[in-house]
Amino acid sequence: MNTTVAVIVRLLLFTTMLALGLSLRWPLLRRWLQSPGLLLRVLLGSCLLLPVLALLLLQMPWTGALSMSERTAVALMAVCPSAPLALRRARQEGGDHQLAALLQVGAAFVAIVSVPLLALMFRSVFGLEGWQVRSVPVALQVGQAQVLPLLLGMTLRHRWPTLADRLERPMNRLANGALLLLLLVLLAVGLPQLVAVWPRQLPAMALMALMGALGLALGRLMAGPRSPHGVTTALVTALRNPGLALLLTDLHGGTLPGLKGAILGQMAVTVLVSLPLVRLLRAGTAAPPAAAAMGPGRSDG
Repeated sequence: MNTTVAVIVRLLLFTTMLALGLSLRWPLLRRWLQSPGLLLRVLLGSCLLLPVLALLLLQMPWTGALSMSERTAVALMAVCPSAPLALRRARQEGGDHQLAALLQVGAAFVAIVSVPLLALMFRSVFGLEGWQVRSVPVALQVGQAQVLPLLLGMTLRHRWPTLADRLERPMNRLANGALLLLLLVLLAVGLPQLVAVWPRQLPAMALMALMGALGLALGRLMAGPRSPHGVTTALVTALRNPGLALLLTDLHGGTLPGLKGAILGQMAVTVLVSLPLVRLLRAGTAAPPAAAAMGPGRSDG
């Protein structure tokens, strides 16, 4: 990853997690924490079950046509939860913003342990010699990239709420701008490569689309059949964190050719797959009543 993209990725991660911390309202979060069943189920699905599904899919015979870079990209995206896009998509699709934010907070903390452990699992199963992941450095990097700015934002919201109110909107704009800039830079760098080899990448694109659909289905399943928050949990589970994946690729990806382009491809495919499927989920999910929008209902516990 060149210096420009690396700087944008770090800026994106920092501003996104800081803005996330600023957006959290303690009274609403306490209501969710008093009934943590839904939170724990979705975190289990996002941080453990979806990566395990990816591991199983990567052992299917038809995935043998994928290159090592494509296999590593699928694995790396699978182990990186807490996507910057999840909050924005949850808002656009009428989901619960506070629930999505709290799930991302939980995923950021869980990722300190889950990312290095799952990375080592994938490496041991597939012999990913180009992906030299070491547990302690990865845990420190995840903590620095996600948890520290998150805690800073939460501290500002708790101690100085007026200041947090003033900072929340510009920080959200900065995070959205950084995300847009990252997408533009990655498209400029990776799109010509993707166009040149797209026929050969059809198996990889099919696997990426399947992973996106499975993430949505798993997130909806974890919410429970009567939950009004299925769209929110589906998005938080399916949308992975390309910024963290690219950061880990830059630091641990070795010399695998096309790895960053494959991560870009999975991000794009997942977003495209989620557009029609989320609308189907929304059509089949009752809108949350006012009480549910403010906190967990009985079916979520």
